[in-house]
Amino acid sequence: MLKSQEVRKLAPEMDPLRMGMGWKEEDLTKPQILIESTYGQSHPGSAHLLNLAQKASRGAYEAGGKGALYFATDICDGMAQGHDGINYSLPSRDIIADLVEIHANATTFDGGVFLASCDKSVPALLMAIGRINIPAVFVTGGVMDAGPDLLTLEQIGKYSAMYERGEITEEQFTYYKHHACPSCGACSFMGTASTMQIMAESLGLMLPGTALMPATCEDLSVAAEEAGKTAVALAKKGMKASDIVTLKSFENAIMVHAAISGSTNTLMHLPAIAHEFGIPLDADTFDRMHRGAHYLLNIRPAGEWPAQYFYYAGGVPRIMEEIKDHLHLDVMTVTGKTLGENLEDLKKNGFYEKCDTYLNKTGLKRTDIIRSFDDPIGTNGAIAILRGNIAPDGAVVKHSAVPKEMHKALLKARPFNCEEDAIHAILTHQIQPGDAVIIRYEGPRGSGMPEMFYTTEAISSDPELSASIALLTDGRFSGASKGPAIGHISPEAAQGGPIALIEENDLIEIDIPQRILRVVGINGKKCSEEEVQRVFNERRKALPPFKSRYTHGVLKRFTQTAHSPMQGGYMD
Repeated sequence: MLKSQEVRKLAPEMDPLRMGMGWKEEDLTKPQILIESTYGQSHPGSAHLLNLAQKASRGAYEAGGKGALYFATDICDGMAQGHDGINYSLPSRDIIADLVEIHANATTFDGGVFLASCDKSVPALLMAIGRINIPAVFVTGGVMDAGPDLLTLEQIGKYSAMYERGEITEEQFTYYKHHACPSCGACSFMGTASTMQIMAESLGLMLPGTALMPATCEDLSVAAEEAGKTAVALAKKGMKASDIVTLKSFENAIMVHAAISGSTNTLMHLPAIAHEFGIPLDADTFDRMHRGAHYLLNIRPAGEWPAQYFYYAGGVPRIMEEIKDHLHLDVMTVTGKTLGENLEDLKKNGFYEKCDTYLNKTGLKRTDIIRSFDDPIGTNGAIAILRGNIAPDGAVVKHSAVPKEMHKALLKARPFNCEEDAIHAILTHQIQPGDAVIIRYEGPRGSGMPEMFYTTEAISSDPELSASIALLTDGRFSGASKGPAIGHISPEAAQGGPIALIEENDLIEIDIPQRILRVVGINGKKCSEEEVQRVFNERRKALPPFKSRYTHGVLKRFTQTAHSPMQGGYMD
């Protein structure tokens, strides 16, 4: 018997309450499908999800189920940038997952369709799926169109820094701002939103080939309706999310992440999702699997083209075809078939031919966007985990976006206790070549772990600084960030991590090939590791206890209970 039918017997009020919403008597005995989306007029990634949720509900009805629309609206990292709103970004992920848990368990459902597009909403719903563990299908809201001359939103940070430095006029800057988002959908670059959409499909929870479709494409509406039908089929079979998502699924996702040079935020989100499924996953797994992996995707910010072209080139299935020998093809997916069977079906059902009809309009070849395995952009993945006396528990760098001359460097420390002071120093030319800009007290326990987006853009848009300085932080970066940026330094400063002990003019060694991040000198003079530790011990005695500025609400709870970003940054 379906679980919803058991609960109907326990709660006799359920039938009349549902009929009070307009349900028919025959609807009461159908498989009950939770249609949970982050719809809201909060940003372009969610404003169009109501229509897709209704399509999913229609699909469930056509397959003999009954859908119920629920909403857990997300926020926009872009709108939260530049002010304290960004401190709510990572906590919002966990709060959304909590709300979905409440929705699913307060009124029992037999299956679900989950719809989201963006940075925190996609991992939030994936975390919720693992926690509630019901038959589930994910639908992502796709990606927005590029603007004039292929303008995309991640370029606004660069233009903002250029405007602040007087390099472009206010009229030019205003034009860019008013034309960067011409439609709904996630931002059209391989940031966290696009990366996590791809991760959802790579885990086997989406219909094959449906991640990162253009939001304006009719194919997305068709996929949403089909997802509703699939959720009913899974509910009737009793195939739960945990029957699909395994350690092998996460390993597949990490291999895809390497191939697309995905966002560094994935190193928090996938472990947090795995935690909800009861599967251990740490950042070292990313480092191990990225080594020797072929990086194939020529999409911004590291590449040339907007993210909508990803679907035109064949999307996740094409990436998987190229790295097929490195994937677990026997993993189960929401289709009821294995990954290998899905890939073969796509070859036969015209999927790639349909993609070609879109690609041909761009004048590009598929290999202009997704390179072949034998002709990669890079051969060592995109992510490295660095360790040393600054980061005993690790730090993350997207080495594929770091200038080669910065893969090994000896720099002079310029520490700041908040991002605002650091970006002011950069824009006013107080930071010089050879400096290591250190931003601390911006980790999960410090401030909620905001993105250092504008700081990275100020650096990467400055030709002199972009290949001569580095940014080190216990905070995180936007998926749009590029350049010499090392984040997630753990333990964080708020927990007394060594990053809190660095002082002006200490010498910082970065060695990405050897995975090293450490202090090798004090006050401009090189010294032994033992001497560094002796000085650190003295500085620790004088270090005042960290006092959080958050005394109530969500940020108080998050900063008091959040785990290390190397473990997923999730809240207890």
